[in-house]
Amino acid sequence: MMRSLWSAASGMISQQTAVDTIAHNLSNVNTTGYKTEKTEFKSLLYQTLQTRTTTANGENKPISAQVGLGTRVASITSNFTQGSMLSSESFTSMAIAGDGFFSVRGADGNTYYTRNGDFKLSVGNNGDLTLVTADGYPVLDSEGNPITMPGDVSSSKIQVSTEGAFGYLDGNGNFVNVANIGLYQFSNPAGLEKLSNSLLAVTDASGEALNEANTANLIRSEVRQKYVEGSNVQVADEMVNLIVAQRAYEMNSKAIQAADDMLGQANQLKR
Repeated sequence: MMRSLWSAASGMISQQTAVDTIAHNLSNVNTTGYKTEKTEFKSLLYQTLQTRTTTANGENKPISAQVGLGTRVASITSNFTQGSMLSSESFTSMAIAGDGFFSVRGADGNTYYTRNGDFKLSVGNNGDLTLVTADGYPVLDSEGNPITMPGDVSSSKIQVSTEGAFGYLDGNGNFVNVANIGLYQFSNPAGLEKLSNSLLAVTDASGEALNEANTANLIRSEVRQKYVEGSNVQVADEMVNLIVAQRAYEMNSKAIQAADDMLGQANQLKR
């Protein structure tokens, strides 16, 4: 009975994490470039009560008697399926169609990655314009350098090709290529570490960033100007998952209540 109490308690703790994850998904349903998360579970160790050879008559028994010790959260996995394309009025807004990621330079000087293409223009000390994220982090080109252009360029003149060529139209209507937007892929994007401000950091699980510009055998992503990628959270699916998690939590609560009743009855036997 004590084992059942701890097993049910581990289930309640795990389902609480599942509910927290679902709530996080629902709260980010309108976050640009957000990728939904799912809680994965795994069984704890099994305890052997009887081996395959223990019977009353000493005969061989085909199966053993084992009981599980509960469950725990194994991981919270991000689902990097494509989000919907949402139209934007900004000429610096971009969405990725494919498996690529934008690269940005963080405040600490390290390179991070994001699917949030709601970019802005920042005026530098020398008057040049720099393509930055909504939080002011410079967007990098395919060579790892910030994307800059002259300060007298109007945002309405900015042009971005589907291949990622970033530039503007001069006074004669000719396209001036400034840089190629850096697009990167990962062998295991679910292994990326999620940070604040929609940034992702490279880990050993994700593998090194693969530059689409110079890495062979990669399916190139496309850049869509004046679009942003919406989150891939499906509200109906999340509500179903929430109901399932709540019912599982209640089931574990019932198991604790049943074990408590059994312990209460055991205490009454002496009387």
